[in-house]
Amino acid sequence: MDERFQRLRGARITRGYETAAAAADAFGWNRNTYASNENGNAPFSYRRAKDYAAAFGVRPEWLYDAAGSMLPAAEAGYVPIIGRVGANPDGLVLYAAGQEPGDLAPIPPGGTDKAVALLVVGHSMRGLADDGALIYFEDQRTPPTPDMLGHVVVVETDTDEVLVKRLLRGSRAGRFDLESVAAPTRQDARLRWAAHITAIIPPYQARRIIRGAA
Repeated sequence: MDERFQRLRGARITRGYETAAAAADAFGWNRNTYASNENGNAPFSYRRAKDYAAAFGVRPEWLYDAAGSMLPAAEAGYVPIIGRVGANPDGLVLYAAGQEPGDLAPIPPGGTDKAVALLVVGHSMRGLADDGALIYFEDQRTPPTPDMLGHVVVVETDTDEVLVKRLLRGSRAGRFDLESVAAPTRQDARLRWAAHITAIIPPYQARRIIRGAA
């Protein structure tokens, strides 16, 4: 996400608002103004970035000029649990759904301040991560790389879905097949970004280390 408007769009999706209009209505913004800011037709100021950042739970410096990490600093040694995954057979990541804001998990071995975690809900990912497990990845939003092929990764499609899938080569350049644990393989998807899974913590240990919101 190299452009300011792209970061705004990503922050809105991560926060769980499916459309620009839904976000504008939720925070009392003018729909046309916000839509113009998000589609790049009207660059927004740093003052406006602070308003958007506060609404979407990201750092204004990151939103405005990509400085530093996307998310506010968590408690030292901890990273945020940003959503849940595995609640349906398609491996869709659900943001701001069923997870208390502010829930934290310890940084995994080798993790950085860009690390985030997903909580596994349900049994559609059995064999990879069971109900109650934590899945960690580095929230860097960079394009897929060749070393990800054949591995289970976190991806965002060009249709705004964030999924946990096995990444396979598609039928042509720039397209990828996404293999599920318990659903049909999605073929020739176009991806905005992909991220390696850096750690999976089993349910028993996950229950012990999750720190709930105060």
